[in-house]
Order: sequence, then structure tokens, then C-alpha cells
Amino acid sequence: MVLTVSAIRAAKARSTRYKLTDGDGLHILVLPSGSKSWRWRYQKAGVEHLVTLGTWPDLSVTDARRARDEGRAALSAPTVAPSRTLAEVTADWLAAQTPLWKPHHAADVKASLDREILPALGHRPLATITAPNLLVALRPVQDRGAIELAHRLRQRLAGVWTYAIAAGEATVNPAAGLEAALKPVVRQGRQPAVVTLDDARAALAAAESIPAHPVTRLGMRLLALTALRPGELRGGRWQEIEGLNGTEPVWRVPAGRMKHIQARAAVTSDHVVPLSRQAVEALAVLRTVAPGDLLFPSWSAIMRPMSENALIYLLQRAGLGGVQVPHGWRATFSTVMNETYPADRGAIDLMLAHTPAGAVEAAYNRAKHMTRRRELAQAWADMLLLDARPVGELASGPRKTR
Repeated sequence: MVLTVSAIRAAKARSTRYKLTDGDGLHILVLPSGSKSWRWRYQKAGVEHLVTLGTWPDLSVTDARRARDEGRAALSAPTVAPSRTLAEVTADWLAAQTPLWKPHHAADVKASLDREILPALGHRPLATITAPNLLVALRPVQDRGAIELAHRLRQRLAGVWTYAIAAGEATVNPAAGLEAALKPVVRQGRQPAVVTLDDARAALAAAESIPAHPVTRLGMRLLALTALRPGELRGGRWQEIEGLNGTEPVWRVPAGRMKHIQARAAVTSDHVVPLSRQAVEALAVLRTVAPGDLLFPSWSAIMRPMSENALIYLLQRAGLGGVQVPHGWRATFSTVMNETYPADRGAIDLMLAHTPAGAVEAAYNRAKHMTRRRELAQAWADMLLLDARPVGELASGPRKTR
């Protein structure tokens, strides 16, 4: 049996604990309290061992399976003296996992540990590092606002220790229960959203593989690329697209369609969105299926924008209900880009139309950061669409017309 998110979510507490089996020793233990913990059972030298990996949903299905696979890989590694440092064991863990990961993810994992954890703890023998030591290293990350990164670092450290336990270099996993000591991740507007690059790629690929009207599929890709609010995207008109054949194409969303911004921050200028090369390509394909005034016309009435439910239903039919909603792409973009480019928080906020209170200051900042915003838009598109299907297939693939 292979567990699904829906099956885990549906599992109710009983009077006694019970297991939900995933495979290869990995399972979830459901307690009478309702708590659900990932555990991995394995054998080494004929002796059975049981490791608690973390709690669900703090530890996702993907990460739990990754931790299990890391442990299995470590079982075949030669046993070494238990005096090596965290940096040395981490290097071995990364060497074992890198062939299983996409290059960008492997680079991201290594860079985050090199930057946030190893400078303080890398020289310490693994056996001397405790849960409080790890918490001291993680708290500065969450205190600067990178709460999601702090949780991800904890998961990566749990993976290092799972590897070490299976290799005989550790007996306990000090990172396993630390999620409760970190600040909880608060989703923007409580909207479901994926918050890792790998999950973002998987979510977009799933949505683009579902039979759907080309306008809907192209709308989903452009929503992910531009980080616009769904209503701003659906109401778009071709006259708002400027410089499509030039070197600095933009989507100029009129201030009149940004009323939520005006009401909160007295901003009366347009929201100018720099377009990546991939966004321009998507718009070129969109033009072939939406020749009228609207960028995203309704399937049944080309004079009206497509329904607000079209994008929602596409994600739900892709199995992403409760995981990603159209508005969630903004949180996805914000989380990934702020963690990847922490020095560019101001420019990233402007890309999301998060503006200062004063209209003059807002307009000045948008102009000041436009060059960097264009660079960031291209970087995001390159990361998100790595290995994505060609944009032309979105207009010619399986269709659902109703």
C-alpha cells in the first residue's frame, strides 16, 4: 500500500494506536490523541530498529519517503568510527542523495546547510550535537522571517541524522522533534500553497497534464510565472501587454483593476509586471486561441473573462485540492524567491504589488527596482519551468471544453 495525502488526512483517532503502512518499513503511527508520526522500521546486522522521522503534516509524504530512502542508502555504507563531524557526515549524506535529486534542488540543499548550519556546528563531532544545539542554530533563521526555511533546514538535518543512524554513527535523531519548537508556518491568507521549488514544479506539471481548455492551461502557467492575483490575471486585456516583441516586455495592470491596493495603500499608479522570456512565449501561444480583446475569455462567451472557478477546478482535478489554489502561486513565488534571494526582499515585494503607504514613494520604488525585478522574473521562470512541457503543447494537448 502506498499512502496518499487524502488517506492520511482522513485517518481518524481510535481508542488504540494503529499504523498506516507506506512501504519498505515506512509507516505513520496514529495515536489516540490524533497525532500522526512518521516512523521507519529497518534491520541492521539482524537487529530490528525503529526510528521516528517526524510528525505529519510537518514532515510531508515526499520528505518522509526521502528520509527512508536516505536511511536505506546508508545501510549499505561502510561503518566508520563515530567521531566524525557534522560537516563530514553531511558531505556523505549529500553525496548519497545528490544523484537522486535534480541539480537545482541538490545545490539548494547544500547551499542552505553551508550558509545556515555548518558555520556554527559543522566542526562539532556528531555525537556531541543535541536538539538544543540545533534549535540555537535554527532560531536566527526563523527570527529574520524565513520560517519556512527554518522548517526545511530541520527536515534536512533530520535526513542527515537518519543517514547517520543507519550507518551506525548515531543512535538518536535530535532534529526529529524540533518542529514543535519552531514558529509555525502561516500561509498567506490561509490559502493552501506549495512552498518549495520541487513541489511548485510538480504542481504546475500536474495541472498542465490535465485535459483542459487551452486558455485555462495557459492561464495557469502565466499565473504561476507572473504571481498576479487570479482576478487581475482573468480580467487582463491584450492592450495591457506592452513591448511583446521588444527587449523589455511588460504587462501593465491598470490601477483601476488594483482597487484592493488603492484602498489599503492609496496607490493610484499601474502595476507593471516585467515579463520573462517564458511568459512572452506563453502569451504568443495564447494569442492563437484568444484572438479577441480579452486575454482569457470564457469558453462559452468570448466577451466575458473565464470563470474564477476555471483555475480552481483545474487544480482540484489535478489532485491538488487543499494543496495549491490559484492565489497560492503568490505565496509559492514569495517563499521560494525570498529564500533564494534574501537581499532582494524589497524588489520581490514590489513584484507582488506589496507597496509602501505613500503613492509617490511606491512609484519611485517600482521604477528604481525595475531592472532587478526583470532579472528576478527571468530567474523564477527558469527555475519553475525547468523540465516543463513545451508551451505549445498547452494549446494542442488533451482538452476539456466544459
